[in-house]
Amino acid sequence: MAPTTHQATTAPAGEAAADRLIAVPVRHWGRWIAAALALLSLVGLVGSLAKNPNLHWDVVGHYLFADLIFEGLVTTLWLTVAAMAIGLGLGTLVAVMRLSNNSVLYGFSSLFVWLFRGTPLLVQIIFWAYAAALYKHLMIGIPFTTVTFVQFDTNSLLTPSIAALLALGLNEAAYASEIVRAGIQSVDPGQAEAAHSLGMKPALTMRRIVLPQAMRVIIPPMGNETINMLKTTAYVSVIAAHDLMSNIQDVYAQNYQVIPMLVVAALWYLALTTVLSVPQAWLERRYGRGTARMGQVSPLRRMFVGVTDLFTANRNRKG
Repeated sequence: MAPTTHQATTAPAGEAAADRLIAVPVRHWGRWIAAALALLSLVGLVGSLAKNPNLHWDVVGHYLFADLIFEGLVTTLWLTVAAMAIGLGLGTLVAVMRLSNNSVLYGFSSLFVWLFRGTPLLVQIIFWAYAAALYKHLMIGIPFTTVTFVQFDTNSLLTPSIAALLALGLNEAAYASEIVRAGIQSVDPGQAEAAHSLGMKPALTMRRIVLPQAMRVIIPPMGNETINMLKTTAYVSVIAAHDLMSNIQDVYAQNYQVIPMLVVAALWYLALTTVLSVPQAWLERRYGRGTARMGQVSPLRRMFVGVTDLFTANRNRKG
């Protein structure tokens, strides 16, 4: 009986000792030192730029909210939205065609992707802007006959804004089609087979079963494409499409304040891309439910979580 009594009396003592144990996380001092050095370098760079008289912050402040800048912003925004709408809609169609068993549809879609993804976007923008040099008139009629129903003057129809929209939209469609195709192929084929066994038609299966599941793979790269499209609109300044960059160039061509005006452009592009990052993060969380990981948390939130954990560990250690 004595050993049994000894075990009974020592067990609560062991449990009490275990309750007093405090788990202290491993401290990565090298990371904090590197973070401190990076922060000091950033502060030094910002301070140097803030005190640099060659930046002419008065010019930046004068043109940051000028009417000409806002007019360019409107053009930049509608080009971004319209080009992404064309790219996503046409890209989805091209992606479905490339997955089709019809060799003709597959051939046309592959040719489209090969052409618009294989040539530089700048070349495409200039080509559409000067398409009148190839065709002076655009006609709709019966092929291989002289019968014409409608005729347009190419220069009047393809204004710089429309030419920019065509170039951006068609180029984006080529890239979006590959993103959508990868998303569709990431879905288990058994999902479509199960839908077909229930009597669902292929088009309905694609719209109701496959695409919603593929969005988890499509959303992150498509969000990046949207942000990239916003910045890519700066290319249309070569054809004077009156976007933000075109108006910036018009201003510094007159006042010769190149660097201050480029700072104005950079600040607006940074602000717009930051705003676009918010719905992208929301959509990623929305379609990524059930697979949420720390990698989906924003860097700022992760930084605050790390600092909070460090202070908590120090408080527990002192206690």
